[in-house]
Amino acid sequence: MKITGYESTILNITEDDPLANMPEEAGRKRPIVILRLRTDAGIEGIGVTLWGGDLTASLRSAIDTLAALTVGEDPQRIEKIIAKLRGAAGSPGGAGGIFTSAIAAIDIALWDIKARAAEQPLWKVLGGHRDRVATYASGSLRRGLTHDQAQRAARTLVEKGFVEMKTQMALPGDPSPTEEIRRVRAVREAIGPDIKLMCDINQRWRPEQAIDIGSRVEDVGLFWLEDVTTADDYSGLARVTAALKTPIAGGEYLWGITPFRHMIENHSVDIVMIDIARVGGITPWMKVAAMAEAFNLPVVSHIMPEIQAHTVAACPNGLTVEYMPWSLCLFEETPRLEKGALVLSDKPGLGLKFDEKAIKAFRA
Repeated sequence: MKITGYESTILNITEDDPLANMPEEAGRKRPIVILRLRTDAGIEGIGVTLWGGDLTASLRSAIDTLAALTVGEDPQRIEKIIAKLRGAAGSPGGAGGIFTSAIAAIDIALWDIKARAAEQPLWKVLGGHRDRVATYASGSLRRGLTHDQAQRAARTLVEKGFVEMKTQMALPGDPSPTEEIRRVRAVREAIGPDIKLMCDINQRWRPEQAIDIGSRVEDVGLFWLEDVTTADDYSGLARVTAALKTPIAGGEYLWGITPFRHMIENHSVDIVMIDIARVGGITPWMKVAAMAEAFNLPVVSHIMPEIQAHTVAACPNGLTVEYMPWSLCLFEETPRLEKGALVLSDKPGLGLKFDEKAIKAFRA
């Protein structure tokens, strides 16, 4: 089997909130790039990537340049192809930014082809540890909401059957610690004691802030505090992790494999979060998961639940999948939600097919 062609498309998808109908900013758009990688066997693999921002046109150009180099290659020799692309980009040891986001789309499409050729779902090809994974509602309890709005949204999520969900602190307008704490307590009050509640800071605190505020909310029983300070401040993160009883999650802002080694070796986090676009695709995602397993650490995903359900289900230390549903509208069918879990199907590959009407509607 050989790769014969490719097609990339820029889409502007809406950052809506179909879970609780409480968007932080109605109509806000997020640019992404989708990829179709075709073979002479009639098998087509699909990939998705983002993190281009205003440089999304450049991201697409990078995808096209790299995808052209895959034509004629055997799509099942994934490591060979990725090494070729790294060499062509002058980065045999890896690189961040647009290059890594671009290579992620290709890597995802290659794994889709590989699993389709084997007539097996990707989660089985990658390891098949479980056929359903825990998932948490994300994107409904964001910091731009009022406390009342966050409470209403949280109750809606519980009514819909979610047993895990994520809110945010580091609220707008430089609030006092007391006001920060009021948000997370308000959400806990709305959902009761038995729901797993995560809280994202998005790198907006200094380590001493994280220790101060984090210690004041330990009685709230957070499942984790996420990205409490600058992602590559490994020693600062380690200070927070050592000081708090609440588990600290981090890693979504790291590019490629090597930063995860530094983060893990510094004991910076209790839970490793891996973004499939920033890490460079499924191949490095699974390598980071194995690295975390060697240190007895669980891994969780960041966005793209329709793809990440496969990776988290495949590995023994997979903990939960972020259910942020912005991209789900691009596909005819995605993994089924059932009692707070995502159920994986036995459809070959990713089990995904683009909804052509949605692609046309979101085309940039």
